[in-house]
Amino acid sequence: MRAFIDAGFDIINPAQINARDMVPEILKEEFGNQLVFWGGGVNTQKVLPFGRPEEVREQVRHACETFGREGGFVFNTVHNIQANVPVENMVAMIEALDEYR
Repeated sequence: MRAFIDAGFDIINPAQINARDMVPEILKEEFGNQLVFWGGGVNTQKVLPFGRPEEVREQVRHACETFGREGGFVFNTVHNIQANVPVENMVAMIEALDEYR
């Protein structure tokens, strides 16, 4: 991340929370005053397509509380939403966002 900041970047997209060393709490603590995090709102490989709606809600809440603390967060999923996502999980994601704001 330091190399991105030194190169002049001020936003990172995606914040891929399921990748190695992309722990939201650590990213926010170490770089939150220098970078905006775009994405990382919900895991699109496992949680959104295969999780229960409550798991989706919890991951969205956690992302918003962690990355959104003191600003610097644009909610988005980790990557594109695929066709196999249950409608109830999409609804859970949107409802969690609505509750957070």
